[in-house]
Amino acid sequence: MQAQRLLMMTMAGALAAAMPATAQTIYPINRAEILEGSHFDFKVEFPNAPASADVNVTINGKPAAEIFGRPTNFIQSEEGQKHSALWLRGASLPAGSYTVEATQGTSKSTVKWEVFATAQPRRAKNVILFIGDGMSVANRTAARILAKGWEEGRYNGELAMDDMPNMALISTSGTDSIVTDSANAAHAYTTGHKSCVNALGVYCAKNALTLDHPKVETIAELAKRRTGMAVGVVTNSEIEDATPASMVAHTRRRSDYNDIVKMFYDVKPDVIMGGGSPNFLAKTTPGSKRTDGEDFIAKFKEAGYTLATTKAEMNAAAAGGTKKLLGLYNTGNIDGAFDLRLAKKGTLSKFPDQPDVVEQTKAAIDMLKGNPEGFLLMVESARIDKYSHSLDWERSVFDTIMLDNAVKVAKDFAGDRNDTLIIVVPDHAHPISIIGTYDDDRPGQLLRDKLGVYADSVPPNYGPVDAEGYPTKVDTSRRLAVVYGSYPDTCDTGRPAMDGERVPAVKGPDGKTNIANEKDCSGPLAARKTGNLPFDANSGVHSADDVILTAMGPGAEKFRGHKPNTYVFRVMAEALALGGK
Repeated sequence: MQAQRLLMMTMAGALAAAMPATAQTIYPINRAEILEGSHFDFKVEFPNAPASADVNVTINGKPAAEIFGRPTNFIQSEEGQKHSALWLRGASLPAGSYTVEATQGTSKSTVKWEVFATAQPRRAKNVILFIGDGMSVANRTAARILAKGWEEGRYNGELAMDDMPNMALISTSGTDSIVTDSANAAHAYTTGHKSCVNALGVYCAKNALTLDHPKVETIAELAKRRTGMAVGVVTNSEIEDATPASMVAHTRRRSDYNDIVKMFYDVKPDVIMGGGSPNFLAKTTPGSKRTDGEDFIAKFKEAGYTLATTKAEMNAAAAGGTKKLLGLYNTGNIDGAFDLRLAKKGTLSKFPDQPDVVEQTKAAIDMLKGNPEGFLLMVESARIDKYSHSLDWERSVFDTIMLDNAVKVAKDFAGDRNDTLIIVVPDHAHPISIIGTYDDDRPGQLLRDKLGVYADSVPPNYGPVDAEGYPTKVDTSRRLAVVYGSYPDTCDTGRPAMDGERVPAVKGPDGKTNIANEKDCSGPLAARKTGNLPFDANSGVHSADDVILTAMGPGAEKFRGHKPNTYVFRVMAEALALGGK
């Protein structure tokens, strides 16, 4: 036995000796596509903390400093860690192909970059980027059924986002994971770079502090720096949340809300709308979530912004010719369309005059469209995703209809002018599918007895739609059977949650694992489901499925086939001619 143990130790040692040492890491990473003239941080990390004399970095065979035209900075044992780092903050490059090599003894790492130019003249005066957070194919299909109706195999109309001439499949994975989060996914659209989960506007390096990682410039910063364009950021989440923050933020940790508020102030988009007011308030203000004395509402007002806290104030500001608006309509997320229009739940009792995404979009366009240099507007329907995490598909689909109505507002603005690029794209998918319909008239006592599939998947009988395409009654006898492919221990009722957003799971007795929410398990048809996620999960998760992008306007013809999510940034940058030396 002892001889066997010695043999295993000898083999392990031989394997360890044969394994290569950890290689140098170069940022931006291999196959990065970088906009000509855009700003980025160049960093090389060397393992085992070598001295500067023991390493070498070249770009196209020349010293890095010569290529950049500026000296680099070498830090041995960066932050006291077991690596050294070569830095150049705020680098930029002319168009071309670049090969970066970093050597340390006999170890060499190589990455290749494409720095792309953008042709003149500028093709688009305006760009409107709609992000349906977590909007999967089933969201679009269900929204079309609910809003337009279905008869003999055909829909009775098209969604505004369907009726666009250009389409592409977009993949969403990040550098570190097959399945991404909203921060990293939105960051790809707004910077053109891949990164990792929880990151915004940075590559994920070894830095200890979240704000010190290698930065890449966002499209909002580029538009502000290189053009006279106005910029708008609109969401129904907290404004500091991942997708809206991707327009301005540079942090390894998307939850750095207080820092993100400061980044909004530094960039100063002309129109900022969402929830999340507590992070704008000085810590001495009741309800504040800040840890410092900064009053960012006061700072924005001093910078010339009008503050709106209700839909009425927003509309008055837009009608009054306001060009700079800070709209904060909720302390948390703005309520979704299902609660605003139908269930009247959520936070409506506390915030009775919240605007929806459609109203925000119209107001934002009204405030931005007068800029002679055009505008860049990002609009997010955030709660499509949040409600899918809650396994609350009806709310998720109502917010898909709401996004589509906002797209119609943009299309009506664009009209025949042919100067506005409109893009509609999810940041990632959820594992959600329509598998049939539930029919209360089918015999049986179980939910699965009520499920009709194939020839038995008869059309639902939702109540008549209103003028905006929302069904006026959803708790009907025949309903879509929409299921999620990821879930904790939970109970499926097969019916809409009319008394508030679904809570699929709650903490169990041990305080660590999550168990089914018994509130959902007491209904007559409730089906108890054993979860397929880790035991600490309390909601659904994202999927790696490709998502569908549709687009129209100058530059939209480039969207076809399959593209990585970073390509969305490239098309926008080219349409706006943002590149340059």
